[in-house]
Amino acid sequence: MERKLTDQERARRDKLPRYEEFGVEPFGQKFERSSSIKEVREKCAGKTNEELQANPVEVKVAGRIMALRKMGKAAFMNIKDVTGNIQCWLGIDYLGEENYSVFKLSDIGDICGVEGHIMFSQTGEMTIKVSKFTHLTKSLRPLPEKFHGLTDVEERYRHRYVDLIMNDDSMKIALARPKIIRAIQDYCDSLGFTEVETSILSPILGGAAARPFVTHHNTLDKDFYLRIATEISLKKCIVGGMEKVYEIGRLFRNEGMDTKHNPEFTTIELYQAYGDLQDMRHFAENLFKEVAMKIHGTTTIPYGEGTLDLGKPFGWKTMKECVLEATGIDFNKVTTMEEAVKLAKDNGIKLEKHWNSVGYILNAFFEEKCDDLLQTPTFVHEYPIEVSPLTKKCKDNPMFTDRFELFIGGMEYGNAYSELNDPLDQKERLVKQLEAKAAGDEEASEMDEDFLEALEYGMPPTGGIGIGIDRFVMLMTNQTSIREVLLFPCMKDSGK
Repeated sequence: MERKLTDQERARRDKLPRYEEFGVEPFGQKFERSSSIKEVREKCAGKTNEELQANPVEVKVAGRIMALRKMGKAAFMNIKDVTGNIQCWLGIDYLGEENYSVFKLSDIGDICGVEGHIMFSQTGEMTIKVSKFTHLTKSLRPLPEKFHGLTDVEERYRHRYVDLIMNDDSMKIALARPKIIRAIQDYCDSLGFTEVETSILSPILGGAAARPFVTHHNTLDKDFYLRIATEISLKKCIVGGMEKVYEIGRLFRNEGMDTKHNPEFTTIELYQAYGDLQDMRHFAENLFKEVAMKIHGTTTIPYGEGTLDLGKPFGWKTMKECVLEATGIDFNKVTTMEEAVKLAKDNGIKLEKHWNSVGYILNAFFEEKCDDLLQTPTFVHEYPIEVSPLTKKCKDNPMFTDRFELFIGGMEYGNAYSELNDPLDQKERLVKQLEAKAAGDEEASEMDEDFLEALEYGMPPTGGIGIGIDRFVMLMTNQTSIREVLLFPCMKDSGK
């Protein structure tokens, strides 16, 4: 059913023929600007009206009308472009009657261009004294008066275009994100890494533990997964001799949505031949410091109501140490599955039917009980082999792997391995993943014969890491929800 127009919407549509009477297109043409509003402000900052009268600064800018005060034969308005906003003064005697009549058709939200020179108002506000007004685009819907203050934040995400207009913080985040990604790329490039692109469609589920999205290729008449990781393809690049590679790309996981998760998200995965977990540790710690310096000019960044110092050495704890600190349970003394199951039941840990060893339960304790301990940047290492099918075993304990995850503020930011390059061991691990899948683990990997074949040609010892770009942007812009740093996050339908 067609939506009923509001009185304001009808009034705006009624103005469209009146524009045509003046020979003005309601949804106009290209407009040449001489500068941005920010450039105008910078050029005229510190000048006086006397200086501006002696040496007029002529400008030609464009933007959206955000405020409008019509006073008969004169008016003030504020226009806004991506760089900022500025006040404009318009008078019938200065513009001419016809041009002023076109201006009088304006509404808040319309897009216009103005030409004129800079002056300061009686209150000292920098103002464009407009000599020519150009209508560019009619806004058929009025802007909401208090959009930035809505308690239903989902409306902001669902109508992000309005959010960007009304909410300066949202625009700042949108503009900061590409700068942060460029800083990450610059750092990787400076270390000699090569950025590559790999396929999003994959015939095999692998590279991570996650439920996939499935799509169908009509020509091949075959189902494909939208990739859940870039890991396997990048390791093939290492086999091929590229030695240092990374990819910043979109991943897709058919999972829940909350302040930390979106079904499609962006990561950087990076692999270094002849390296190991310690190389990835140093890379990650330095990356956070380097990007903070480039974005904020310091390693001490805003964080919540306080600050976070990324310049200090990051913590280094085993998973068992974290669980012991959080619960008092020492998994070094848990030797049987029966003991582990009892501990899980006593501590409210939900058991999964495919769990058949202590490592699964240790990992569950960590995921359920330890977030509050990991507020300052901390690498948690030594993960059970059961949950790390692509990782080298620890030399001194083959039940654990040479892996870490980086936590800040109780949230995971990165996952790194000394990569498993033994094709025989890798096949055994994937067989166990198939057994877990058969037992009900929907996130378990599938057998990837092509990857195993690649490993059989020989992959050098390699360090690898994946870091969530969206969470990285959250940290650098001091946001607590992933939806704030995604322009168009996945949303449930309105009203559901």
